Amino acid sequence: MKYIIVTGGVMSGLGKGITIASIGRNLKNKGYRVTAIKIDPYINIDAGTMSPYQHGEVFVLRDGGEVDLDLGNYERFLDTELTRDHNITTGKVYQEVIAKERRGDYLGKTVQIIPHITNEIKSKIRKVTARSGADICLIEIGGTVGDIESMPFLEAVRQMHREEPSENIVFIHVTLVMEDLQGEQKTKPSQHSVKELRSLGLSPEVIVARSNTPLQESTKEKIALFCDVPQELVIGAYDADDIYDVPLMIEEQGLTTRLMEHLKLESRVEDSSWSEMVARMKSTTDEVKLAIVGKYTNLEDSYLSILEAVKHGGIDNGCKVEVNMLEAETLEENHAEVEKLKEFDGILIPGGFGVRGTEGKMLAIKFARENDIPLLGICLGMQLAVIEFARNVVNLKNANSTEFDEDTPYPVIDILPEQTGAADMGGTMRLGDYEAILREGSLATKLYGSNYIVERHRHRYEVNPEFVDRLESFGMVFSGKNKNRMEIAEIPGKRFFFASQFHPEFRSRPGRPSPPFKGFVRAMCKYRKERESL
Repeated sequence: MKYIIVTGGVMSGLGKGITIASIGRNLKNKGYRVTAIKIDPYINIDAGTMSPYQHGEVFVLRDGGEVDLDLGNYERFLDTELTRDHNITTGKVYQEVIAKERRGDYLGKTVQIIPHITNEIKSKIRKVTARSGADICLIEIGGTVGDIESMPFLEAVRQMHREEPSENIVFIHVTLVMEDLQGEQKTKPSQHSVKELRSLGLSPEVIVARSNTPLQESTKEKIALFCDVPQELVIGAYDADDIYDVPLMIEEQGLTTRLMEHLKLESRVEDSSWSEMVARMKSTTDEVKLAIVGKYTNLEDSYLSILEAVKHGGIDNGCKVEVNMLEAETLEENHAEVEKLKEFDGILIPGGFGVRGTEGKMLAIKFARENDIPLLGICLGMQLAVIEFARNVVNLKNANSTEFDEDTPYPVIDILPEQTGAADMGGTMRLGDYEAILREGSLATKLYGSNYIVERHRHRYEVNPEFVDRLESFGMVFSGKNKNRMEIAEIPGKRFFFASQFHPEFRSRPGRPSPPFKGFVRAMCKYRKERESL
């Protein structure tokens, strides 16, 4: 197994995740099987209980693992599927070590950071890589060098460097090159960051320098001199127009070739599909306007996978999607704001938890339904579409979800009996992959080209089966089902009215868009042309 370990310095949020995903994409283009591990130093077991404002969206894996959004980038760039074990947190490590200590596995020894915690970290890394069947494992150590939380992980990979043959492991350090008021690129932060890393016994073979503008040759020379790396292994990673440009940017600087030389690997194939996809993306001339009506709109990373899936749909349909984030509570406070939705070619209602903003989202759904504007609802978006339809079409005026009103006389959304009774936060949730059977002749079947699908879920409440016949008698069709669970709701005769209980964005890929997003963007493009022809 070959290991590429990426650390970061100066500040968090530099783009280590995109860097590692881009490196992995380029190695995959050379014919190698690549997997990735994200190490998060926080004490949480996983990201499932975190607010989107803390770390952005919670990405859900096929086995139901709730993880950091970087794993979503890994899956999209590498076109692979990972598991919860590919996300290692301090919480998971300490939980396992304490469990072993309680069982007596350490035979009365004093349990310490070294060797017990570091051994557990190394064991988790090696087990994941062995099960993956990959040739190369990329490991991102979250946080910043110098953080007290990261110390055990950095010590663990230092030990791995000593234990593995030199040609099996390489260290990459991502750092920041800032500019002063005169536009001069400053290298001191990078120098100090590398010095801090070396004090821990780690010397990077490659430095990826993040900057606002292309890295100047004089800057590369200075970093190479003071950080003791060859100049050709100081890689500039300036702000790109799109994250899908980054693999091409670092490939042009020869990083993939240098890494393969260090790891003693030879190119097996030359896959150009990524560069072809980027070329298609940049050649688009048509443009449509999308409104995302949400409750976490102050942080776009809260909807990262949705934004990427919309982009994938745009690439496939040959158009660019201009995304506008609208705060649902603004619509609640001023109903006149809803009229502004006429400006858009499509409306998307994303998932979420809690009652805040739900009435505003339903106002947007009602406006889309009544004005026949293409609409895509996801998870809570589907539930609210059902409630809105029940209230305003079926005339069940107080219809609601028991999540928001336990005493509603018409609980069209509820927790089904088989989901109750678990103790932990995720226990009553449907998480990860579930299958659905689609109704013949439905929009869902046309989009997927099949009557059987598997999609990822993250929710606790469901459409109440007791109301399904009544809702369908008024024109809403539940075209996807998993036994007694409703997976898809649509309204035939509309330009596009499709809502899913699952999260199709989690399985969307560049060049292989999610069918609902592909169909949604296609409907938006068609609607835009209809409006322009009037």
